[in-house]
Amino acid sequence: MDGLLSEAFIASLFFGAVTAGVPLLLAGLGEQVSEKAGVLNIGLEGMMLAGAFAGFAAAYATESFLAGFCAGILAGMAVALIMAVLCVVLGMNQIVVGIAITLGAEGVTALLHHVLYSRSYPRLSRVETWTIPGLADIPYVGAAFFDRNALIYIAFALTFFMIWVFRRTQAGLNLQAAGDAPAALDAAGVSVTITRFVSVLVTGCLGGLGGAYMATVGGGLFLPFMTGGAGFIAIVLAMLARGNPLWILFGAFLFGASLALTTALQVAGVNIPTDVIQMLPFAMVIVVLLLFARHSYLPPALGLPYQRGAR
Repeated sequence: MDGLLSEAFIASLFFGAVTAGVPLLLAGLGEQVSEKAGVLNIGLEGMMLAGAFAGFAAAYATESFLAGFCAGILAGMAVALIMAVLCVVLGMNQIVVGIAITLGAEGVTALLHHVLYSRSYPRLSRVETWTIPGLADIPYVGAAFFDRNALIYIAFALTFFMIWVFRRTQAGLNLQAAGDAPAALDAAGVSVTITRFVSVLVTGCLGGLGGAYMATVGGGLFLPFMTGGAGFIAIVLAMLARGNPLWILFGAFLFGASLALTTALQVAGVNIPTDVIQMLPFAMVIVVLLLFARHSYLPPALGLPYQRGAR
């Protein structure tokens, strides 16, 4: 019990929660944009995986984490472009296309990793951190929150930026209307198709960035299938957040803590089978879905292509 209350255990848990939670936060915010516009982006897992591989490959080749982040964004948007064309423009089934994209991304990235790196599994150097003087010395939480890579600070700031966009800007109102009342948005002279198309690209951008962070900062290497369902957890977070980015922030770090629990328990000297701990995030998803099933949020038009002039 003393081990579970030790500073080492708590600090390790918070540090791991932030590391594992940032990809979920970025991907969840991106998914929230799509869902507000009426698009259920099941292909988010594939976008994250594409971003993870591209981000690692670029960072390894250039020795620049910034190049890795940019490559991850571009790869995520490239996969999202396929989703946008097939589902938003052509009106194909979003679930079928999303699953196909995810399976395709898994196969392509595994093949490219084998071709480029065979089985060597190269690693990146340690990422640079931005230390906030004073705050970084706070016991338990200082190193976890205030001595980290710059992208973590950006992810936190992005949460509050999204709140402002959704509540205070015309773009946020257009997103909401595209999901809730597409006919009204069309009558106002704003293209529903373009609004949804752009929202899917934004999802790909943030999903790819989350994947790039996972491979470069989180792990320092790329492993085939390394996202391990993170994209689907991000979709659940976005659905249960009911349009509020703050709930995604809270949920992302809650799931991140459950993912980091194995390492934290080892630090505390508590021996629990690894398989049991690794099951916790997914068991938590099931429990949360059961508790909030009647209150989950989906826009009325979600999954339905909009045709101009339709009533």
